[in-house]
Amino acid sequence: MNRLLWLDEHSALFPSPEMAMNEPNGLLAAGGDLSPKRLISAYSNGIFPWYGEDDPILWWSPAPRCVFYPGQVKVSRSLAKRLRQKKLHVTMDQEFDRVIEACSAPRDDQPGTWLSPEMIEAYQNLHQLGYAHSLEVWQDQQLVGGLYGVSLGRMFFGESMFSRVSDASKIALVYLSGQLQSWQFDLIDCQLPTAHLASMGAIEINRDQFLGMLADNRQQPDRTGKWNLQWSWSE
Repeated sequence: MNRLLWLDEHSALFPSPEMAMNEPNGLLAAGGDLSPKRLISAYSNGIFPWYGEDDPILWWSPAPRCVFYPGQVKVSRSLAKRLRQKKLHVTMDQEFDRVIEACSAPRDDQPGTWLSPEMIEAYQNLHQLGYAHSLEVWQDQQLVGGLYGVSLGRMFFGESMFSRVSDASKIALVYLSGQLQSWQFDLIDCQLPTAHLASMGAIEINRDQFLGMLADNRQQPDRTGKWNLQWSWSE
């Protein structure tokens, strides 16, 4: 496909991800809104919003897809040492608003941010409905790292993470992976591959495999409501 599809304002339905563009990779549609109904429809079909401040809402479903299988996040020796020290404490769904605000802060290599106030509010609404969740990493009672994403069925769709001290976001990912494995989740979606994710065990799967897993996942009950961390690190 080489043309952009515009969404019907009165429907939360999306075109098939198989219609996504090859260049830019995964661009599927534009328009619509960020209502909970539309966002849940999007994520259940492997689609997510990502757009700049001056753009319309853009919807993406890239291929191949970067994913983790819960319980298979790689822990390096240095990270294992950091986990053993237990100087960083991890919680779930304690400070969602603070986590997403921290994720929205400009990075050293990115003067702007893709997390606009409109998007922050949209994920806060999903959190209030029990679909969006955060992990917080603490040091000396200060929030120093974390991540957030959307949970549907037995899949977690990771959105963003941040770190203010070394390894904080990695520790958040380790704890997310361990907890989701204990809850028998099937997949953590990371959207696009990076060297950082690959170093921690992320792999790429093709679109057909990913869409097949999504179809199965839509038959699973959602784990909504506030999440409480039950898993802890042990070697």
